[in-house]
Amino acid sequence: MVPLTRQLLFIDVFARWQLPLILCARTRLGTINHTLLSIAAIRARSIPLHGVAFIGEANDESERIIAEMGQVKRLGRLPVIEPVSAARLAGVFAKAFERTDFA
Repeated sequence: MVPLTRQLLFIDVFARWQLPLILCARTRLGTINHTLLSIAAIRARSIPLHGVAFIGEANDESERIIAEMGQVKRLGRLPVIEPVSAARLAGVFAKAFERTDFA
């Protein structure tokens, strides 16, 4: 629901594209509510949802609740990466996710 302009939201662009979306969710307090609301907004617009990728410290219980209640695939989790660089991101991504998760 992030505004691209005052008349257009990113979610509206995703709805037009109709490509499978990967929702990224932080693992902090409030993530269950925020992520389930995001899943509902995505589904209300009939956007294909490939799954959820979590970012932050492990919170297995919250991640499991989101996957079950949201009826969505749990793709994996990335730690917080600081500083971010293309090389560090690629290395961490390769360790955190199976390539088959995105096929």
